[in-house]
Amino acid sequence: MASTKVKGIIIENKDLKEKDKSVVIYSLEKGKIRAIFRGVRGEKAKMKASKEIFTFGDFFIENTKGNNVVSQVDVIESFYPLSQDLDKYYEACSIVDVVRKLGTEQSDPAFFIETLKALKSLCYGNIKKGYVLAKYLIKVFDGAGYPINTEKCASCKSIITGKKFINFEFGEVVCSGCKTLVCEEISLPVFSALKILNNTEYDKLSTIHLSENSEKELLKMLLKNFEFRFNYTIFAVI
Repeated sequence: MASTKVKGIIIENKDLKEKDKSVVIYSLEKGKIRAIFRGVRGEKAKMKASKEIFTFGDFFIENTKGNNVVSQVDVIESFYPLSQDLDKYYEACSIVDVVRKLGTEQSDPAFFIETLKALKSLCYGNIKKGYVLAKYLIKVFDGAGYPINTEKCASCKSIITGKKFINFEFGEVVCSGCKTLVCEEISLPVFSALKILNNTEYDKLSTIHLSENSEKELLKMLLKNFEFRFNYTIFAVI
């Protein structure tokens, strides 16, 4: 029986009967794939370590009696350190929750690569809590066609010199003259944090230091914007 090979990340798993495991793999080539690991909950199962959430690798999948069955996994990265740090673990869970909510059964290379970059930065970078998730959400908005411009008012296109507002109807930053009933004021520290994260790549996040309060308020704002944009609530520990 021919196998299909995909490069993917396990974003969900749950126990089935007879020591099987059901997983959702978010793949580069085919988007979300539901599959089964046979017998991997046994003590001596050869793919025991390959079924865990966050596992990134090459998955070989066979279709058996209408079910996708994982026959082999070449693990590229287990992201094991995420399970050893509770803050990082919960933040990584928030990232894969975004993928669970937005990922489809279609290939989206940019989204896949963005997710992989975020997990790698979170796992191996000495980065303060919440920075990677906030950066990831900003990039997700951008990739979905909702970029957050911190330089000009999205409505009148003028340079914003006074109070700034987030318009949750469109997910954009506007000036006081363009604010509506669905707008919320962005404090100066939070706006500064947004601008810094917007202009900092993942590999440089360890070099920035935002105030704890502004980081938390920014993350709350981004999560609220996500809910408005996509009608989903994301699991997050702030």
